[in-house]
Amino acid sequence: MKIKHSKYRNTGLIFELLIKQIAADTLDNKESNAIAILKEFFAGRTTLAKEYKLYEFILRNKKVSQSKAETIISTITEVSRKLNQKLLKKQKYDLISAIKENYKLEEFFGMEVRDYKPLASLYCLLEAQNNSSMVDPNFLVSNKCTLLEHLTSKDQDQSQVKDSLIEEYSKYDKDLKMLTFKILLEKFNDNYKNLLAPQKRILKEFITSVNSNRRLYNLVNTELDNIINEVTKLASNVKDDIVKIKLDEVLKGIKPLKKTDKVNDTHLINLMQYYDLVNELKNL
Repeated sequence: MKIKHSKYRNTGLIFELLIKQIAADTLDNKESNAIAILKEFFAGRTTLAKEYKLYEFILRNKKVSQSKAETIISTITEVSRKLNQKLLKKQKYDLISAIKENYKLEEFFGMEVRDYKPLASLYCLLEAQNNSSMVDPNFLVSNKCTLLEHLTSKDQDQSQVKDSLIEEYSKYDKDLKMLTFKILLEKFNDNYKNLLAPQKRILKEFITSVNSNRRLYNLVNTELDNIINEVTKLASNVKDDIVKIKLDEVLKGIKPLKKTDKVNDTHLINLMQYYDLVNELKNL
């Protein structure tokens, strides 16, 4: 899923358009109703005003270091998650209604804004993290790249941006963690296209089932049983006595998990290595 940018809900963009409208009205020598709208919705401690501060922070920070840019985006997304989204939605609806009463929306939103691209990217990034649906990871990476390029004035490596997203979202709740694992899976598939089919299947299960120890427990034991059967069957074709002895030692070392065992990364590594062994035996 991709988040579609909405001018009507982009707080930072609407604020910039109101400022432009005030300037346009002033040049036309007429009283600007945009001033009253700006005071009503963006003055004081309204939720809209709080969200606008996040956009403003992006706009007034340029040519900063990579680490500071990462910190800025991370802080902004974290603050956004603490805002009352229901109240924010209501205030945005009222804001658009007020603008519609005083201006033609097509003309109002038709004005150009210099920093439109970073404003749109921040909107998409904030909407994605506050959305319950699974969002396309590449969409997230693209928007974060745009923000980082705006903040640092430097081109960004998409692979590194993926890494930073994984690290950032892994700190949050289950929905965002699932998004993290989807990004991780895509990144892993890009780098390790030569994995065996069973290894890819196991890796995917470990990533998508990270919050279910019971499911992983069943997976590991099922895979270990499969490996024992495969190695036993293939070992019968091995003629070398030394290799047979080593295979017997390997089989003795493959033990199912106990009910009290917790699955960890070591189990994943062992399964991957066992399937490498099975593949080697098949090629003998």
